[in-house]
Amino acid sequence: MGERDEPEVIGRRVQQLRVGRGLTQRQLAEPTYTPAYISTLEAGRVRPSDEALKHIAERLGVDFEELSTGRSARLVTDLRLRLTEAQRTLATGDAEDAARQYEALLTEARANDLAEEEATALLGLGECGIDTGDLEAARDHFERAEARLADAPLPCRVPALRGRAVAHYLAGELRYSVYLLESALDELNRGGLHDPDALLLLYASVIGPYMDMGAHARAAQAAEFALALAPQVADPALVARMHRSVARTLLAEGRLAEADASLAKAAELYRQLQLRTELANCHWMRGYVYAQNGQLEHAEDELRQAQEMLTATRATLYGSQAAVELADVLHRRGKSAEAAALLQQVLGDLSSERGAMHSAAAHRLLGIIAEDARDTEAAEEHYVRALSLLERAGAAGDLADLCRLLGDLLRRTGRVEAALDAYRTGLGHRTAPGTTTLGPAPAQPPL
Repeated sequence: MGERDEPEVIGRRVQQLRVGRGLTQRQLAEPTYTPAYISTLEAGRVRPSDEALKHIAERLGVDFEELSTGRSARLVTDLRLRLTEAQRTLATGDAEDAARQYEALLTEARANDLAEEEATALLGLGECGIDTGDLEAARDHFERAEARLADAPLPCRVPALRGRAVAHYLAGELRYSVYLLESALDELNRGGLHDPDALLLLYASVIGPYMDMGAHARAAQAAEFALALAPQVADPALVARMHRSVARTLLAEGRLAEADASLAKAAELYRQLQLRTELANCHWMRGYVYAQNGQLEHAEDELRQAQEMLTATRATLYGSQAAVELADVLHRRGKSAEAAALLQQVLGDLSSERGAMHSAAAHRLLGIIAEDARDTEAAEEHYVRALSLLERAGAAGDLADLCRLLGDLLRRTGRVEAALDAYRTGLGHRTAPGTTTLGPAPAQPPL
């Protein structure tokens, strides 16, 4: 909420309301205050206490909020209800319609100096940007939301900060994403700000960047903390997001059945909440689990369903990323031509600034398909493009594997020195655990 108005403004408002209701200063003042106090207040020469304003508001038949700020409490309630409706529109998959609702609500909140509601609208616009793949706009909205809440405690600013980190992560800026999330975790835990919702949101969000950077030990620890915090959190959508993130660490440890169980819990919560984009992401992850387990037919079914749902909700960036996973399964099932066509179709939606990790994965798979077709020149070109994307993102684990593929290709074509260089680069990434390049781990929560 914004601050109350200046004494002169409040004084004029009290006088206008009193005269409009045909009350004298004595009638307004009694039995607690004197007519002289009301006269001084209306002249703007005294800053009234909350108790005085509550008394005057009751006598005038208006809300305390309306008297002290000029805004009706009904206006705030209505605005919050419409923000919830916009959130529901986004959850059901219509990001463009939700963005239009949030823009109108942002204008209204700003006009009434409602900081909390303005920040909520900006957060909504940021999430719309994430869904549609407009990462630059998303970052801008999250930054503005964080700035609007600059005077609020850190837990209140965590959703905006987390949104910024996710936008940077999707753009391939893994290290900066981790820096933002770890800094907030460190500040919360060192400052004794044990807010379970804020902590769970941060731990669930940092798992993805950790995994892509090869920092598996930190990802596993973040998952452990997230699971310990979950019983203290009442928001089912937040708990579902945690289960989806934790599944990645379980997969990395080879615990496929547990990963699938974690995703099943998330999917059930998303179904109950009718969060279509999030539910599609669960199908995507379950497809990945099946693929890791060699159940390629089931994996293809899950990934096709995910891509169809994401396309229907116009979540273009996520849809393109799911298509890359689907192409990998199609290739493994012997449908390489279909896989290559799908990858070429979605590469236009991916770039170094927009889905860098999956853009690299697409080029890597196209390189493998080209090698199978004995087109070594095209294969090398795709591997080099993938290498450039992964180096920029700092994805250590994937870089090591790609350097091996490139080295093998160069060796087979007789370029032994170039192959050795590629292998050395890969070994450098393989022997440098992500945990050693991230600095000290953030302080731990008091669990």
